[in-house]
Amino acid sequence: MLKSLTIKNYALIQGLQLSPHPGLNMITGETGAGKSIMLGALGLLLGNRADSKVLYDSTQKCVIEGFFEIAAYGLQPFFTEEELDYESTCIIRREISATGKSRAFINDTPVRLEHLKKLGAALMDIHSQHDTLQLANGEYQLALIDAFSSSHTLLAAYQNSYRAYRKAQKRQKELQERALALRKEADYNRFQLEEIEALQLKAGEQAELEQEQELLTHAEDIKSRIQEVVQRFEQEEVGLSDQLDATKQTLGQLARFSEHFASYQQRFESCLIEIKDIMDGLYEEDARVEVDEERLSQLQERLSRLFQLQQKHGVDSVEELLALAADLAEKVIETDQLDEQLEAVAEEVASLEKELTKAAAALSEQRQAFFAPFSEALAGLVRQLGMENAQVRIAHSPIAPGPAGTDEVELLFSANKGVALQPLRQVASGGEFSRLIFAIKYLMADKIAMPTLIFDEIDTGISGEVALKMVLMMQDIARKHQVICISHLPQVAAKGERHYFVYKDHSAEKTVSKMRELTGEERVLELAKMIAGDQPPAAALESARSLLA
Repeated sequence: MLKSLTIKNYALIQGLQLSPHPGLNMITGETGAGKSIMLGALGLLLGNRADSKVLYDSTQKCVIEGFFEIAAYGLQPFFTEEELDYESTCIIRREISATGKSRAFINDTPVRLEHLKKLGAALMDIHSQHDTLQLANGEYQLALIDAFSSSHTLLAAYQNSYRAYRKAQKRQKELQERALALRKEADYNRFQLEEIEALQLKAGEQAELEQEQELLTHAEDIKSRIQEVVQRFEQEEVGLSDQLDATKQTLGQLARFSEHFASYQQRFESCLIEIKDIMDGLYEEDARVEVDEERLSQLQERLSRLFQLQQKHGVDSVEELLALAADLAEKVIETDQLDEQLEAVAEEVASLEKELTKAAAALSEQRQAFFAPFSEALAGLVRQLGMENAQVRIAHSPIAPGPAGTDEVELLFSANKGVALQPLRQVASGGEFSRLIFAIKYLMADKIAMPTLIFDEIDTGISGEVALKMVLMMQDIARKHQVICISHLPQVAAKGERHYFVYKDHSAEKTVSKMRELTGEERVLELAKMIAGDQPPAAALESARSLLA
């Protein structure tokens, strides 16, 4: 229930405060005074889009804030799910900056618009011209049947089955497409895999082969240069080995004269050890390196096959070929297992389809059982609203399973005796639509948990006794729900527990829409003006008092 509404800097509203009665509230005012502007502001609280054009003062931000009493409406799960603080009084605020940037808050916590819409849909139902379009929509009509027949549990069960069925169908389709592609490539994949496996590749072998190839290719040159070093070291005439040994002895002699020369001797001996170690290594390398044309040919052939295969597959290494082989192996295995997988998913789809069919039948049976009661109840209400010969019937057609079930419904209507029932969009006039919508709101008020209902000129196109019956029905709704009605009829406005008047104030440089609560003689005068114009005669004032009485 809406406890209070504050609107600042919105459209023609500079500042407005409204604290509606828990029961029936009436709002009146001249055309264009700003009654619908207030509804636009409420729409922003419910998550509607906005831009900076709605600002009264483009230099200031717009703030719309509503306080709602929600203790009786079981909304704790929503707050838990969205990780919001729950209070029995919920504050919803919407801010729009001068740049058009919008922010939304629930209990001072920033939220996205979809969260605002979800909560707003549970707090308020605003009648607007959009309802007229909705009423002719089959999905909307089906939702009415579900609410009237209390089919929500069966609908939820069906939708769970439908989602599971569609998910399995999607998996089956993807697997079938995958199977088709793999089977087309199966033989080629096997050929490529066998071609790679035939080489018996090993990670790191390419570098080893290339290194060995390099040695064998230059074996003669390597041996020649090693011999050159050895000869220089061992040659009798100028052999480095003998000269180094002689140098060692000389340094030993010097060391006897001074500790200073002993360090040179030690360093030289260390170097000599390292040099002789190098020479030993070269002797070993000379013995290891051989000129082997046959082995070189084998290496070149192996490397050539590796390079050809790498070029064929657009890779640069043996490791990438091994990764490709692993991928091909997976595809081959997957192809071999396709029949088993397809059979399993087909069985799952068939099982879920049975569950779906069963859930759809239960839902459809529940709906159809209430077609007649819904039609009779709606027709009865419409007759009370001045269409004595109105008839309503639900046309039903089974359809393929969809998100809402296997039922397609069409609300058929006839306002006149002897006229065949036809779909609403073909036969109902504006006034008839208004009465139908109101009758549906009345019928559904206790079926849907809706704290606040707002009617925007629902009495358009009606008058007299029909208007009186409509407002009496509003009073009936208001016993359990908060109702806010924007009306242009005095007999409707007179029945509100609170009466608010919207008007334009032209006293400043810029026109401002304002609202005030009418009481006592103010209310009498406003009703009299609605009856007879701006200068109401005594008879109109008396009629106004009679309406209020």
